Amino acid sequence: MKYFVVDAFTENIFGGNPAGICVLEKSLDETLMQNIAKENNLSETAFVYKEQNNYCLRWFTPGGEIDLCGHATLGTAYVIANFVDKNVKVMKFSTKSGILTVEKKGELFEMDFPSRMPKKIDAIDKVADVIGIKPLETHLSRDLVALLESEEQVKNLKPDFVKMKQLNIGLGVVVTAKGQKEDFVSRYFAPELNVNEDPVTGSSHSSLVPFWAERLGKQHLVARQLSERGGVLVCENAGERVKISGSAVLYMVGEINL
Repeated sequence: MKYFVVDAFTENIFGGNPAGICVLEKSLDETLMQNIAKENNLSETAFVYKEQNNYCLRWFTPGGEIDLCGHATLGTAYVIANFVDKNVKVMKFSTKSGILTVEKKGELFEMDFPSRMPKKIDAIDKVADVIGIKPLETHLSRDLVALLESEEQVKNLKPDFVKMKQLNIGLGVVVTAKGQKEDFVSRYFAPELNVNEDPVTGSSHSSLVPFWAERLGKQHLVARQLSERGGVLVCENAGERVKISGSAVLYMVGEINL
């Protein structure tokens, strides 16, 4: 099968978040897809094939399948628009999170994702023990969201991944704060999925966008993920949906032999 590696949410190679994209003719056995994801050893490997007018899309981490992934969706849209259907402007993906639409707008790909406003929970002390800083608030949707005081705290955080793996609250842990230049910043950790830190996480912004839109009183936001690679996300709060846009750059084209 054709295999691509795309750096998503960046204009520069070695930036953003790398995603493996496997272009298929039909669906594969789940165990085989999981083994490919383990072998690729990226935070996400996407598997996509055309079915009538839509594309079927699934995402696998080295530790298992997940229900929503932003950077691998962006990477998949980039591959389709540049190598599979060069005239396409709007792509519809059938996924475990329903139909996701991606629209090519110049150099940006705008993804239409479900909005997942996190609900406030009392986990401040548990999270403080894991991340070494007492958060101002803790919230939960798919992921555990910890609100910190400053961008510097987010940037310099050194969590205990052994303790985090045993936390068992949410799929991953998001730390976030108001940004100095951007509207907000974040980092994302998912040791239960064998991904200690994900470089840029589009799916976490399904929660972060409504979370910060409410706090900042604005619907259009720019976010930065403060991992070592880093990445920028252009976001819009749109009621029950969120729009998340970013650019991408090709790193590798190859073939997987099975």
